[in-house]
Amino acid sequence: MTWAIEGFLESKDRSLYIDGHDAVALTREYGTPLFVYSEPRIRHNIARLKQVGDNIGCGFKLCYAAKAMSTLGVLRAVRDAGCDLEVNSGGELWKALKAGFRGDQLNFNGLSKEVWEIELAIENGVYAIQVDSLYELSLIEETAKRLGKKANVSLRLVPGIESNTHSGLQTAMLTSKFGMMPDEAFGAFAEYKDSEHLNLSGIHLHVGSQNPSPAVYTQAFEEMFAALLRIFRETGIRLQHINLGGGFPVNYLRDGSQADDFPAEQREMFAADFSPAEAMRSAWAEVRKKAEAENALDLLEGITLLLEPGRSIIADAAICLTTVRNHKERPVHQSSTPYEGGVAAASADGVVLSSDHRPLTTDHWLLTDAGFNILLSMETYKWYYHLISAERAGEPHETPYKLAGPLCDGGDVYFDIEGEGRLPDHRLLPENVEPGEVLALLNCGAYSLAQASQYNGRFLPPVVLTKADGTTELIRRRDNFEDLIANDL
Repeated sequence: MTWAIEGFLESKDRSLYIDGHDAVALTREYGTPLFVYSEPRIRHNIARLKQVGDNIGCGFKLCYAAKAMSTLGVLRAVRDAGCDLEVNSGGELWKALKAGFRGDQLNFNGLSKEVWEIELAIENGVYAIQVDSLYELSLIEETAKRLGKKANVSLRLVPGIESNTHSGLQTAMLTSKFGMMPDEAFGAFAEYKDSEHLNLSGIHLHVGSQNPSPAVYTQAFEEMFAALLRIFRETGIRLQHINLGGGFPVNYLRDGSQADDFPAEQREMFAADFSPAEAMRSAWAEVRKKAEAENALDLLEGITLLLEPGRSIIADAAICLTTVRNHKERPVHQSSTPYEGGVAAASADGVVLSSDHRPLTTDHWLLTDAGFNILLSMETYKWYYHLISAERAGEPHETPYKLAGPLCDGGDVYFDIEGEGRLPDHRLLPENVEPGEVLALLNCGAYSLAQASQYNGRFLPPVVLTKADGTTELIRRRDNFEDLIANDL
């Protein structure tokens, strides 16, 4: 059971326990699908990331990326753990204030900001508005002037840094939609340095999400320092902060039972696992060398480093519990795509093999009540969430099944229908799984419920938070019929 995490995810009396609470008992109380978030795990992950501040020689500000999951109960748990927040819209900004965050605890990202959103940010004195373009900078100055205030801004650069992550998670390439070209930003610092309504406080870049190698952070730091130095030499501005975004990986293949079912590059991304604190320590050391060579160490001494992680705080802190609602059998579809081994491996002639390399003649299909309406990345990015039986967590998981969700859509499956091998063709569970058995999808706290929809008229699920004091709290109720038409006229 290499999926287990001591004190958090464990098997007791055959069942899955989450922070000491019986997962199956929670489903009897709240039904399925059900998301369970762990406050102790959120605190653990925040504490791990705060270690970055111990490894660098400057100020440090950690901001959770609310877009990963922004239910109010989760935002309050993040706030109570001593972490600030990054928001990406006026709506997220409003929710952050509702959850008890102060304006100076908030960074405001986004690349299509409306005037009302900019007004809300300025009125509440956010730490920095991350500026995406020269046009947006002029819009912020105009808005601040009209309000009679001064806006704190940070210019987002697109440095052309590539990492070996999913193409949809690349945010630092010149082909991405984010940020401005470095020369544009440098020109803006010169043009607006004497503005009465803009505080040019920092620069920002983001190297993408789920990066398998820490080397990209060294490259990003070096780009940041070069920009810091050029801005000072050309304008005399000493920046107050630099913002490296987030993107630290989560090991989605902590249980390696199906690791061989992925192509090597996909496996490297899903199994990525390095220490953010160590990555930042190494990157900072390289930057200090460059600063010494340029006789510019003083530019680093008064600076604050901002990080905006989302996935690495919330992903492994949540479990989605789902019930098998239907079961069917049909002849095996012979795959023409060779895999490296394990369940759904293929022989040279394309015959599907079981884990003991015997040909499979029948596929056992399990239809659950959790589909891509609440786990969208499983379809859009072919994302992997490890699956176990919550009722028989301690039993061997060696029997292959085809898993699918409840939606009226052929893509609502737990495998890759294109046959590219980007997800396992089968999932491993105990033998003889039947309708009514509760299953658990692990590591699904990030970008799941945050992207959920009521597609097919399905109710959005409730969320239970397991608390640090040993209790549980319902922090989001399940939708009802009225919620399906709440905004209809």
